[in-house]
Amino acid sequence: MARRWRLLVVAMAAAVGMGTVSCSAGPTEAEGLTADGLVPFINMGDYAPGASPQRNFNPFSPNKAVVGFTFETLYQVDGFNCAETPWLATAYQWEGTQKLTFTLRDGVRWHDGRPFTADDVVFTYEMIKANPALDLMGVGPILKSVTGQGSTVTMEFNSPAALLFSKIAKVEIVPKHIWESAGDPVRFTNNDAIGTGPYRVKTFNARQMVLERDPGYWQADKVKVKELRFTHSPEGQVDQLRLERGEYDMNSMFVPDIEKVYVAKDPEHNKYWFAPGGVISLYPNLTKAPFDDVEFRRALTSAFDRQGIADKAQFGYVETASQTGLILPNQEEWLDNDFPDGGRIAYDVDKARKALDDAGYEVDGENRRLGKDGKPLSFEFKVPTGWNDWIQAAQIVKDDFRELGIQVDVATPQQATYEADRAVGNYDLLFGVYGGDCNIHKDFADPLASGQSAEIGKPAVSNFSRWRDDTTDQLLNTLASAGDEQAQKDAVRGLQQVMMDEVPNIPLWYGAKWFQYRTKRVTGWPSAEDPYATSTDVLLIVTRLQPAGS
Repeated sequence: MARRWRLLVVAMAAAVGMGTVSCSAGPTEAEGLTADGLVPFINMGDYAPGASPQRNFNPFSPNKAVVGFTFETLYQVDGFNCAETPWLATAYQWEGTQKLTFTLRDGVRWHDGRPFTADDVVFTYEMIKANPALDLMGVGPILKSVTGQGSTVTMEFNSPAALLFSKIAKVEIVPKHIWESAGDPVRFTNNDAIGTGPYRVKTFNARQMVLERDPGYWQADKVKVKELRFTHSPEGQVDQLRLERGEYDMNSMFVPDIEKVYVAKDPEHNKYWFAPGGVISLYPNLTKAPFDDVEFRRALTSAFDRQGIADKAQFGYVETASQTGLILPNQEEWLDNDFPDGGRIAYDVDKARKALDDAGYEVDGENRRLGKDGKPLSFEFKVPTGWNDWIQAAQIVKDDFRELGIQVDVATPQQATYEADRAVGNYDLLFGVYGGDCNIHKDFADPLASGQSAEIGKPAVSNFSRWRDDTTDQLLNTLASAGDEQAQKDAVRGLQQVMMDEVPNIPLWYGAKWFQYRTKRVTGWPSAEDPYATSTDVLLIVTRLQPAGS
């Protein structure tokens, strides 16, 4: 897609005002350093969804602005090596597999000067447990209790949870003294967001947001950039032109032919690294016919030209996906080797047509595929405007449906509208992303767990297709509580079988974590040569950047 910083990164802080920042001209290169040896600013990508960004700094909201530079977690777990870095906590210890104690870092303060304490951690976890819509990590259902004493926080779980550490430790912590009087935390927009992170909001308007370094940050000596400047571009093409002109020091967007379009413009400074991402799948709305028919879904698995999508829509940057739901070869150790070709399903239109015929989906005299009600099948496929690679992929899927006699219309709503419709189930077809996490349980639970879903009209956390299945939930519970590696692998094999047999979604390609960066102002970006983080690990990145030439 062309503009996906907001979705991929989740990064930012508090709007303390609506100051006006001129955006009429492109940014210029910084001249030297500030008096205290800082890089004056770097330019980033977009910062909020929608045509007219609104102040929403609730880190648990689907419509949030960039919040990851402001709210922090107990541990950082990078998205490439899965290495654990102590953050708001300095250590943790398991007592068995159902009791976890964190030791909190001393000397951390909220941006308003109040001390960070165990009460804030306890409050945050109790809040997400009580409000499933806030539970982005899926911690609530397994959390039995959380208590704090002095500088320690102890969590007890309903079942063995050691496998889920990366989910547990990556909940963003919010200040109790602000949120306890916020009313409904699901609707709270947190306009005056106060975090513990390295940056606060300096200005915010519909075109630009500027974050400024907090000199009182607990590791301020590692933060070498004074301001982060984000620019809102209503069109993906505008964003790409800015990237080509060198106006961004960092961005996360899909760029066709990046060597020619971007790198060649300034080979010394223009760089990129596309770390492996998640599974990009076709999400049918399983509450609607004919997607509620497993035979119809099975027929579709051989209907799509996955290689064509990878080559044409993704410019060959990515690989086609396995129907197992695993990312291969990264997760090959979990693969059930009984599946031919690693669970990859070949493109075979004739096979798909025959399967639909056999399932009772007939074709009329005008070559239109009919539903069980005798009416021609037609669907709407929603893709956010500006996400150009996804739009092109959707067009290929549309053409593949046409080969089956099914009409599909591609709609391109604003991102905020798209995300709202996706959450409440107001769609026929869309692309979904899951996996690529450091937690195999989360990789399957996000799209498949009943607890991550909701009734139509109510917001789902991550199971947007509304898959509900007792066998799946049991396998996920077994995986979460498994005490040994073989039991874990058995559960994962069972989940792969669900993906192959029941087809709750249809994996098409493996996404990439789009990441472009310039080394003219700062160095220290993650890269294939130094993969200490991916583009989503923004706190790890901003604490590693150094002035160019230093």
